[in-house]
Amino acid sequence: MSYQAPLRDMRFVLHELFDAAGHCERLGNGLDRELIDGVLEEAAAFAAGEVAPLNRNSDEEGCRLENGQVSTPKGFAEAYRQYVDNGWASMTGPVEYGGQGFPQLVAFAFHEMLMGASLSFRVYSGLTEGAVLALHKHGSETLKQQYLSKLVSGQWTGTMCLTEPQAGTDLALLRTRAEPQADGSYKVSGSKIFISGGEQDLSENIVHLVLARLPDAPAGVKGISLLLVPKFIAAADGTPGERNSLSCGAIEHKMGIKGASTCVMNFDGATGWLVGEANQGLACMFTMMNDARFQVGLQGLGIGEAAFQGALRYARERLQSRGLAGVQAPDKAADPIIVHPDVRRMLLTQKTLVEGSRMLAAYTARQLDLEHGAESAEARKAAGKRAALLIPIVKAFFTDMGQEVASHGVQVYGGHGFIREWSMEQLMRDSRITQLYEGTNGIQALDYIRRKLLGDGGAELSALQAEFSALCDAQTTRPALKEMATVVQARLGEWRELSTQVIAACQRDPQEIGATSVDFLQYSAYVLLAGFWLQAAARAQDALEAGSGEAAFYQAKLHSAEFYLRRVLPRASAHREVLLGGADCLMAMDEGSFAF
Repeated sequence: MSYQAPLRDMRFVLHELFDAAGHCERLGNGLDRELIDGVLEEAAAFAAGEVAPLNRNSDEEGCRLENGQVSTPKGFAEAYRQYVDNGWASMTGPVEYGGQGFPQLVAFAFHEMLMGASLSFRVYSGLTEGAVLALHKHGSETLKQQYLSKLVSGQWTGTMCLTEPQAGTDLALLRTRAEPQADGSYKVSGSKIFISGGEQDLSENIVHLVLARLPDAPAGVKGISLLLVPKFIAAADGTPGERNSLSCGAIEHKMGIKGASTCVMNFDGATGWLVGEANQGLACMFTMMNDARFQVGLQGLGIGEAAFQGALRYARERLQSRGLAGVQAPDKAADPIIVHPDVRRMLLTQKTLVEGSRMLAAYTARQLDLEHGAESAEARKAAGKRAALLIPIVKAFFTDMGQEVASHGVQVYGGHGFIREWSMEQLMRDSRITQLYEGTNGIQALDYIRRKLLGDGGAELSALQAEFSALCDAQTTRPALKEMATVVQARLGEWRELSTQVIAACQRDPQEIGATSVDFLQYSAYVLLAGFWLQAAARAQDALEAGSGEAAFYQAKLHSAEFYLRRVLPRASAHREVLLGGADCLMAMDEGSFAF
């Protein structure tokens, strides 16, 4: 299956909805529209020409572990070398350590391309960017000088080592130990599982960020520290030096992303250094995890785009039956299946979920940029709160969406979708992990309710709702958009009312936090996308009224917005009804009654 970056839609989102050039000017990074478009074109060429051809083979070949060394699929090492040599690895890195300082609003588009071209390939570089963030914010000057520039360049890669066999989401159960040494280093001992890229043959060194307990640490999550534990300890000249006492004990055999090595890592008194303060490891790691969760959301988006492209291509080519309204292709033995309403339903569902999610991704990326780059401390704080509110929605909804869109892709292909040679089933298998790692989507929903909604009594969510309500008000005076704006405004009112009901229910009964969380997140996401589709429709209407030379593109945006509001947004009603059903029907039955 081939992949082509959706450049026209990306430009629409970046330039016409979010004024990427103006955003970059305000951040002071020197990027203008011409340069942004040039970068996107080069990125698209790299994703389609170098990365996408690796995807099928990586699924067939997988990774191999021999004598403690992991071999990645054929072509990965060469493509990764190009990734580094062409500067893609340093795209978002801090300038003072050799990075290019690109904002997330631009970089997210390239990252989406990589996810769509080959998720397995992207896994190796994704966590390195998070490691850079954590080390840049919390690391000592010595560690920064020794490791940061090599991580930024991509010569060295990074991992995030949290999970242990008995400690997944509940990090309070973590057992890995770190013993202090006289020279200020620590000896780290323990085993970590599910470590993406824990061992590979792409980079000359691997820098592990490991959560561990110091001997005098308090119990629970308050006693966790973060340590930098490299595969090779950096020598004085900046090259990989002494081999550390750590190893890959096994690689997992998975249902998807088979080209990405998922490792069991054993630390046997390995030398490491504290990152940040002792017993503050979780706070340090969250710097990395927020970026990782946004990136995993983009994985769902990339998979969704790839599945939509494959389904659309097949639907245009596959001939089956005649259209219900009569013959559509008289020169052919049958009509292409894209003429059939049910196939249109699946394709439009794919298209509107993917493109709507892309708009939300850009909006969130903009907040992540402003959190660090806005001029005033007040603006930085406001952007940080908004980003924190949106991250669990992006991670959970996008990855659920990616799985749904891949499933629709399989269905459009029919029986061929179930056959490996068409590669559509690979997308469905690859996307499944995105709903699990970096915190399952159920955990994201709990975070959304407990920390974000209940944490401030719904204040930040109310501000977000008010922002979209103002957008609706601005469009109700336009005849072409009045009906759409009215529909979205009604949903926003319902969302505000539902938010109040959820807060009250959770305050009455803590079980309601878990009982309402998933459906409330899903409801929120569907209404958010409705707001973005109204924004897209408004921009499309502006372009049409101005006599744009791309009338077909903008008319398609209006058609897509209408489809979303009429055929996808109603899903929110089901989520509302479910979450108002209460926790008692979940918790009343005795555990033993589950048996059969």
